[in-house]
Amino acid sequence: MRLFEQDHRQGGADKRRLFAAFEIAYTAVDFLAALLFVAGSIFFFYDSLMTAGTWLFLVGSICFAMKPTIRLWRELKLAAMGDTEDLAERARR
Repeated sequence: MRLFEQDHRQGGADKRRLFAAFEIAYTAVDFLAALLFVAGSIFFFYDSLMTAGTWLFLVGSICFAMKPTIRLWRELKLAAMGDTEDLAERARR
């Protein structure tokens, strides 16, 4: 099993369930980041909300930074569920 393979959805029930859970988390974080950026943009139209808008941008940026972390975590969990001998062999090359 290679990291970031696209066929993780085709494995066993545990593998498919894990893949689906991580995809939901990834999509939720992506949606939250976009929502925070839109709200922050609207807040920037009002001087009284500028500081709150800045905070929304910061939290949205943190959400965007979480996205690759979620993908890497998912791939490492899925790799751990796979054939560790193949993973070890590829690491030696």
